[in-house]
Amino acid sequence: GTQVTVEIHSEDTPLKPIRILSLEKGFQGTEAPRPPGAKDLHAYPWDKSSLKSMPVDLQQLKKLDDYALKVNVKSSVEDLVKALLKQARTELEKVRAIWMWICHHIEYDVVGYHNKSQLSSKAEDVLQMGKSICEGYAELFEQMCSIAGVQCKKLSGHAKGYGYKIGQTFTGNSDHAWNAVYIEGRWHLLDSTWGSGSVDDSFTKFTRRYNEFYFLTHPALFINNHFPDNSNWQLLKPTLTLKEFENNMLHSSNFYTLGLLASHPETPIIQTVNGKASVSVDCRSGTLFTFKLKGTDEHGLMTLKKHGMKLDIYPRETGRHKLEIFAKPSKAEASDGVYSCVLEYVVECESVDEAARFPKDLHQPVGPSWFSERQGFLRPSHREPTIHTNDGRCSLTFTLGKDISVLSSLHADGSGLAEDMGRRHIMQIRRGNQIELKLHLPHAGNFVLKIYSKKRSDPGNYDYIFNYLITCLNTEVKWPAFPQSYSKWMEDYEILEPLSGLLPANRNVQFKLKMHGIAKVLVQAENTYPLTHNRGCWEGTCNTSGCREVFVMVHENANHSFYSHVLKYEVETQ
Repeated sequence: GTQVTVEIHSEDTPLKPIRILSLEKGFQGTEAPRPPGAKDLHAYPWDKSSLKSMPVDLQQLKKLDDYALKVNVKSSVEDLVKALLKQARTELEKVRAIWMWICHHIEYDVVGYHNKSQLSSKAEDVLQMGKSICEGYAELFEQMCSIAGVQCKKLSGHAKGYGYKIGQTFTGNSDHAWNAVYIEGRWHLLDSTWGSGSVDDSFTKFTRRYNEFYFLTHPALFINNHFPDNSNWQLLKPTLTLKEFENNMLHSSNFYTLGLLASHPETPIIQTVNGKASVSVDCRSGTLFTFKLKGTDEHGLMTLKKHGMKLDIYPRETGRHKLEIFAKPSKAEASDGVYSCVLEYVVECESVDEAARFPKDLHQPVGPSWFSERQGFLRPSHREPTIHTNDGRCSLTFTLGKDISVLSSLHADGSGLAEDMGRRHIMQIRRGNQIELKLHLPHAGNFVLKIYSKKRSDPGNYDYIFNYLITCLNTEVKWPAFPQSYSKWMEDYEILEPLSGLLPANRNVQFKLKMHGIAKVLVQAENTYPLTHNRGCWEGTCNTSGCREVFVMVHENANHSFYSHVLKYEVETQ
């Protein structure tokens, strides 16, 4: 079809064209692709730099992408390529236009997958049908590149695709096809089947969802789920063996597109040690994680780190369990974003750690993190998720980085610790931008300390921020609640004594309270006892004979005749 004329003449001869060669239609105008050589290879393992094997500016390609999506030519593969190349000059642009068109116009043929005898993978047929299996995607890609004058090779091999089970071995014929393209003097890898969307594990439904990750993927990441029949096409040094490929951790494309870098352990099957298994993930910036062990997140302790997360899990029964880890970016605007599965492990549990039972109210992640810091809780006195106390008491402090009000509550399983009583076992003291939470546990066991906050100026509800696990093994522990406080008790007031909300009967009790901005303080028992003001504290004694309750009352203004209740104590029954 196309005529090529080449003129060869020296300066002193009259010009006379010599016809060299006429290309027959159907002859593909690219030379046989050269095999990959040293300059095509990338180091393995991944150096955590780029997700692609060459620099690609997606912003710059956006105009081309939009153009390619709109091209609607089905008359022939040649005509389609001709239309796409109107906007594509460089090799990268040509490959990109072909990639974009195929990923958005060809869908996976789930029916054909189950009935391969009826299926043609010829490029022309794939174009007319608008659907195919991986073989057809790769065939069409190769043909279109060839017409565009870009070297391209269809590769086949084993893939950890849909239906893949952890620990599976690969035998027999290859089960997947993809392509290598030659751009700017180097070979690169891509998979347009996986770029176009996903099928469910039973291969009955295709969901169109474009995936940028499989365009010119860095070979050290591509090997994660693509193992070519010819190991030269891994484009890696050193190359991996099939055994290594089978045993390697499978990271989904979400893992890398969310900016995650590595996971430990690096093998997908993990054994518990004394009933516990640990997993960690490294990432570039604040990412939110959740997990599911056998479908629930109750049997673990997950902590968020600045550059990743750490998870200890304690399966409740022996055997093999599926552990899934999900992640989502933490950008403020993406707070409604969906968690995507980024990792899957199989946990083999030989013995159960009976002691590791966590309260139902425990919320993942546990402990302070960059997330609680972002909400204004800075410099936590306790950085670990679990606080162990031997005498049933502990004290936590934070510097508040924002103008917030704080609320906290204590929860335990089956102890009948009602919400309001749970609050009474914590005393909050505010000193400037410091806040202290004093805890007195009502009994031994595992507790959850939940911490909430809201903007001081907001009339609305408090938002949950984070929680700790508090454990106490000492069965002697039995602290009474702190005294009940009323709305006139300010957050920067402080009880120095008595801290216990339960006072002994028939006793003189010493009071010492730090309060400011008031005129008079009275303690009301059977009789009324005034407290005296001394260096910022109100002090005095009260006798608890003949009464069941003791109130602390304040006069806010010396000219007022009425008192406000600020604290209430119970008195032990005799």
